[in-house]
Amino acid sequence: MAEAATHLAISARLVGTPVAIGDGIASARLVTSAEMAADDRGLVHGGFVFGLADYAAMLAVNDPLVVLGAADVRFTAPVAVGDEVLARATVTEAKGKKRVVAVSASVADRVVLEGTLTAFVLEQHVLSRG
Repeated sequence: MAEAATHLAISARLVGTPVAIGDGIASARLVTSAEMAADDRGLVHGGFVFGLADYAAMLAVNDPLVVLGAADVRFTAPVAVGDEVLARATVTEAKGKKRVVAVSASVADRVVLEGTLTAFVLEQHVLSRG
C-alpha cells in the first residue's frame, strides 16, 4: 500500500483510516460512534459518511494540494451507530488540475452512499495568500 500524501492531520475518529492506497484508487474505513448520532435511535448523520467518502477520494488523488470542488452523491441506505463503513474511490478522469472521482460507501455488502466528487490539485495551498 502506498502512503498517504494528503490530509495528514485529519481525524481518524471522525473521517476514518486508510485501508488501501494505490494509483488512482483508495479505500478508507470508519467505525461509527455514538457522538455521530443524529437522534436517540442511533441514526448516524450523513455528514460523517460523506466525510469518509471525501477522505477516500482525496486519498485516491493523493496529492498534498488536493481540494474538493464539487460533489454529486446519493445516500442509499441508513447508517447506525456501531456500523463499520468502507468507502472506495477511483479516479475516473484526470485533466489538468481537475480530478473526477467515483465514490461508494458500504456497510457490509449494503451500499449506503454513491456518487462522484470533483477535486482539484492546486499549485499552492488553498489557504496561501498571494
